[in-house]
Amino acid sequence: MSSCNKKVLNRLKRAEGQIRGIQKMIEEEKECIDVITQLSAVRSSVDRIMGIIVAENLQNCLQNPEEDLNVQAQKIEQAVEMIIKK
Repeated sequence: MSSCNKKVLNRLKRAEGQIRGIQKMIEEEKECIDVITQLSAVRSSVDRIMGIIVAENLQNCLQNPEEDLNVQAQKIEQAVEMIIKK
């Protein structure tokens, strides 16, 4: 497993723990603002995870280019679009 995959999995596990915490907060009828704050933290965490994955794939694409330049350009364009959509 690559170091990037380990990093992504660790971040996903952390986000999973945060979501479980939010579920518990809702069960305990915690204040809405507290729940929203935690949901915002999870959203930020997921955004960072997506960024790591896109950056890794883009780096791989540039370091190991496709023989077909059109395919290569398409992959790079997809990665840029994913970054822009954030």
